Amino acid sequence: MGIVTVRDDNAYWQPALETQSRADWRRLQVDLLKAHLHHAYTGSPYYRTTFDAHGVHPDDLRTLDDLRRFPFLNKATIRERQLAVPPFGDLVAVPERDIVYISASSGSTGVPTASPFTAGDFDEWIDYEARQFWSSGLRPTDRYAHALNFSLFVGGPCVLGAQKLGALSIHAGTLPSERLLAVLQQFQVTALWTTPSYAWHLGETAVRAGIDPKRDLAVRRLFVAGEPGGSIPETRARIEALWGADIYDYYGLSDIFGSCAGMCAEKDGLHWAEDHILVEVLDPETGEPVPEGERGEMVLTTLRKRARPLIRFRTGDVVSVTTEPCRCGRTSLRLKGVHGRLDDMLIIKGVNLFPGDVEAVVRQEPALTGEYRLVVDRVEHLDRLTVEVEHIHGFNGDPADLRDHLRRHLKAATGVGADVSLLPPDTLPRAVHKAKRIEDRRSHVWS
Repeated sequence: MGIVTVRDDNAYWQPALETQSRADWRRLQVDLLKAHLHHAYTGSPYYRTTFDAHGVHPDDLRTLDDLRRFPFLNKATIRERQLAVPPFGDLVAVPERDIVYISASSGSTGVPTASPFTAGDFDEWIDYEARQFWSSGLRPTDRYAHALNFSLFVGGPCVLGAQKLGALSIHAGTLPSERLLAVLQQFQVTALWTTPSYAWHLGETAVRAGIDPKRDLAVRRLFVAGEPGGSIPETRARIEALWGADIYDYYGLSDIFGSCAGMCAEKDGLHWAEDHILVEVLDPETGEPVPEGERGEMVLTTLRKRARPLIRFRTGDVVSVTTEPCRCGRTSLRLKGVHGRLDDMLIIKGVNLFPGDVEAVVRQEPALTGEYRLVVDRVEHLDRLTVEVEHIHGFNGDPADLRDHLRRHLKAATGVGADVSLLPPDTLPRAVHKAKRIEDRRSHVWS
């Protein structure tokens, strides 16, 4: 894999592809999907058995709407098949000798699941990462630090996309914050990728160490992923103000490949890798498509990944999308928001609530540090939500007034009545990577 030379003044990595019409995108996806379904059916024992059991065949697909005839699968399916047919499961559609790389999920919700890649899969993934970095303004003149876990994590190899476009790339990984700050200073790093929570934490750590990120560091682009915060305007504004840098939100998942969508320089939604993955946004209860712009569960189908195709994979992520052309000229579908996960969704007195809904409120308030936690318990058979927040250092206002203000704002924005617990700064735990925002103390949630 060598460096690809693209003129620095070219706005696009692959101009014809990135600016093609929506009709051309659909034609491309149909062609790719037809071939991919046949590959899955002939190569994977699981897909052959499952398609036959549901009475569908790859030849049944003539339009993208025909995909709705094919069955879903989810994370539990991947885990079950991996355990049933170790080590990779019978979703795999190539011989093991063709697999050259695997990533693995953290296993935080069960047995870690492996995501295998052929050499072709890996190269196509890295080329897409280069395309995405390019759309976000990264150029060969940049010095880029990749501050994501490299230990089996699918986000680790994304750094090779920065190298492919020619940027000087530092494989920083999960260095201690003080060491990472020293690296950023020593090499005058201009771009950094981490999670929103850690970007916030690292900026606060710098300030406590007497380092002004805006003045003393050269970082002017922050790529963030792993949490919804990068697409929450209030969170993005607070982190950008702390660093004096532009934030670009990225989305990826371990089951397919690193980052599958990301913000261009316009920062108006995340452009999707539509030549690699087909997106459906569905009502999680009925499985039917929701109108464009409304929230639903994101269901993904790979179009090119040969090692382990995923057909109609239910991600559990709640998103909204648009196909309106972006001001940058790219025509791919864009994620307008990753609002949360179905398994992170709280139902409080009949109202659906995600941590990101609360985050948008908390991070508008300048008297708060921006850290928060949702604590749910049950009192006399009724659910009670308490939002824990911290006031800033030097806060000299009336705590009762601030709590009342926040309660009213939360109620107006979310429809949920919540208690507010105002804590001193630095009370809540800081996340080095993904933040845990919910503490559910109910012993029998669904009773």
